[in-house]
Amino acid sequence: MSDDLRDLYQEVILEHARKPRNFRAIDAPETRVAEGYNRLCGDRLHVYVRVENGVITDVSFQGSGCAISTASASMMTQALKGRSVEDAENLYESFHELVTVGEGAGANGAPEVDLDKLEIFAGVREFPARVKCATLAWHTMHAALEAKTDAVVSTEE
Repeated sequence: MSDDLRDLYQEVILEHARKPRNFRAIDAPETRVAEGYNRLCGDRLHVYVRVENGVITDVSFQGSGCAISTASASMMTQALKGRSVEDAENLYESFHELVTVGEGAGANGAPEVDLDKLEIFAGVREFPARVKCATLAWHTMHAALEAKTDAVVSTEE
């Protein structure tokens, strides 16, 4: 990773960690909620997803965690609003591939998805211990979409 890209990565992460977007609970009927917990570092968050007619109309999170965890959750909520559930699941797969294997959108047979600003997290794969921080909100969102009631996601290893 170039020094310029590393500086941009750090700047974006810190901005979203200091001022997370969509940091609130959604108190509305039919809101799907899941809790995520990273046992390695103690990051804990709740993701709230409101789906209407197959489209994510609102998504938010609350909790506490490191800068990477908070920034990832913040940017995830921005990326998901207005997307179909299917598009959200494809974005989830592409983001996970980006931070784990580095191949990004379209790898391993997943539909190609433009990660746009989320590509800034590609640098996380250089720090394997931080991958769980970056993916916690995403796994939690995935659980919320899959469940009709509260779900709990716990990362271990």
